[in-house]
Amino acid sequence: MASPANNAQIIKDNFGRYAYLRDNGHLNYVKKANKCDDYFQGLQWDPILKRRLEAQGKPALTINKTLATLAAVMGEQLNNRADISFKPLKGTTQELADVMNKVYIQIANENKMDWVEANVADDGFITGRGFYDVRVTFDENMKGQVVIKALNPRNVLIDADAEEYDPDTWKDVIVTRWMSLNDIELNYGKAKAERIRKGGNSLPFDYDSVDREHQTFGGFVVPPDYSAYGDEATSRKYRIIERQHKKLKHAWHFVDPVSGEVRPIPENWTTARIKKVAKAAQVEIVQKKVEMIRWTVTCYNTVLHDEWSPYKHFTIVPYFPFFRHGATIGIVENLLSAQDLLNKSTSQELHIVNTTANSGWKVKSGSLHNMTIEELEERGAETGLVVELDDPSNLEKITPNQVPTGLDRVGFKADEFIKQISGVSDSARGFDRADVAAKAIQAKQAAGSINLAKPMDNLARTRHLVAKRVLDLVQTFYHEERLLLITGNRLDAQTQEIKVNQATPEGTFANDLTIGDYSITVTTAPAKTNFQESQFMEALELRKIGVQIPDSVLIQNSSLSNKDEIVQQQQKTPEQQQLEQQQMQLDMQMQQIEMEEKKTKAMVNRANAMLALKRATNVEAATEKLVAETDKIEAETGIQAQAPQQNQLPDPMQLMQMGMKRREMQNREKMDREKMQYDRDLKERDFNRKQQESDAKLQMQREQMAMQMAMQQQQQAAQQNQQPSTTGGA
Repeated sequence: MASPANNAQIIKDNFGRYAYLRDNGHLNYVKKANKCDDYFQGLQWDPILKRRLEAQGKPALTINKTLATLAAVMGEQLNNRADISFKPLKGTTQELADVMNKVYIQIANENKMDWVEANVADDGFITGRGFYDVRVTFDENMKGQVVIKALNPRNVLIDADAEEYDPDTWKDVIVTRWMSLNDIELNYGKAKAERIRKGGNSLPFDYDSVDREHQTFGGFVVPPDYSAYGDEATSRKYRIIERQHKKLKHAWHFVDPVSGEVRPIPENWTTARIKKVAKAAQVEIVQKKVEMIRWTVTCYNTVLHDEWSPYKHFTIVPYFPFFRHGATIGIVENLLSAQDLLNKSTSQELHIVNTTANSGWKVKSGSLHNMTIEELEERGAETGLVVELDDPSNLEKITPNQVPTGLDRVGFKADEFIKQISGVSDSARGFDRADVAAKAIQAKQAAGSINLAKPMDNLARTRHLVAKRVLDLVQTFYHEERLLLITGNRLDAQTQEIKVNQATPEGTFANDLTIGDYSITVTTAPAKTNFQESQFMEALELRKIGVQIPDSVLIQNSSLSNKDEIVQQQQKTPEQQQLEQQQMQLDMQMQQIEMEEKKTKAMVNRANAMLALKRATNVEAATEKLVAETDKIEAETGIQAQAPQQNQLPDPMQLMQMGMKRREMQNREKMDREKMQYDRDLKERDFNRKQQESDAKLQMQREQMAMQMAMQQQQQAAQQNQQPSTTGGA
């Protein structure tokens, strides 16, 4: 235990470093963050100026385009969720990498990571800085569990001398929190809480131990006098300075004699575990001087905690939308001037319109009879006002000021400035005109996403840092055997139980999370709703073109409220799956038979066409031959006409007709024989086809009957098994 003198020095050093970081950049950041938050909430007028305008009867309008613009940016972040995966590098396998992926999913689900990330991203977009706190707590699990929270960026003081994004390059970081005496007693002990309550000796930095304002649900409130109101022990009014800083220390390390790689040994490892790991990994144990993290917590006049940190990294992980050598820039701060221009120009337009209705009157003294000058001033803008005068020329309305030309353009230009500076167009917000084509809107939205590429890229960088911290904590603190319950994102996914670091009879550990190196891959995916809609439409289109998409895929990506029950109902028993498979096989056989039948009909049609063609060819050839023979006979007959007629020869026409009839009979007999052969072949094929159909139907009926009998036997067996138990219960 440190002496009082040492404690006083620790308190002085801790507060001195806090004051240095506070006065060198942090107060300027807090001022900027508060102003950006006010503009986001709509508190965009200086209170003194607003009261002065109201006293003069002038409007002070707030057209909060900052909120609308940031809502679109936040929507872009919500539509691109993170997907973290670990790949094996050295000393591990793909199987262990899959287990590590599931462990990370379990940690992310336990910490509601999507909501935590949304809070951190919102802080970054609005104030320029957002912070995670990643550590191990033992409140709900005695073995320890990783807890990820979002911090108020106003309470995080960054190393003023640092200039890089990665906290590993910082020398220290401070988180100042507000706690009550009860909180201090619960976390650090009753004696320390009592010492803070009593006060003790006055120190030069006491003025900052109890701040009079802090940000809560009540805004920036001033705590009341608890001697008269409530219980002081429950008021969070004590500033806790929690500093993580690097100091030199001799520490033990594992050294690989082959590769020369050096790995620090966790502080919480026992000597037996260190020796066991060194023997199994065949590495050496050496001591060397390195920078390690010291964790110091003070409050007022008390040292609450001062020990070496059990972590290799700071628990703080930052997010900066835009980062440039230590300068952190958000989205709102560059919209402030354009927002002021929009508010003032719109307010001035309204003021001119208001003054047009009652610009004033010129009245001759004593000419009013039915009212006084004060009443005319108050009622001068009323419709149907009646004024009694001696002479109408004694009353004249003052001509109001005209609206300056181009004043309305100032408001329009201010609105355009906001769009151009933020990179969020009307298309990105869904406010395009009705006559704009859908493809043009999609192109504009894609261009808007490019404008936000850098903030989203830095968000992916922060996700990588968080995954790296989680991996380190798992390998350091998840070294005992434990049972993890992991639930997937699919509707039909069942809760998995995974045992990690489980000892085996061979002396090794199954699913050992403490060994190996992994690479971390960060990818983005659309939000669940948008992603499911696109997946449903793609699956539906694939089914329309003939791709066999299962029904469960369509149901899982639909927007049905009871789709989980529908998916379970769609799941079939093995017998039903076998019966469906047999039915599919039978359908395929029937399709093949139908194809054969169509093929046979095509062959018949082709044969008929060939037969008709052959007949036409034979007739044409016979005709040509007949004409040739006729010409020949006529020629011979003409020559022999001059011969003596006493020796008469047979009639040539009769001879020709007899020859044609003989050839025609021969051709007809040949065609009849071919037709008979073709009809015989066709009947034989038709008989074979019908026989195959009959055999297939009989086979299907036999299989269905066998399946029904098997199912009936199973049901009868189940009923018989239930009857003895029912009888015994009775």
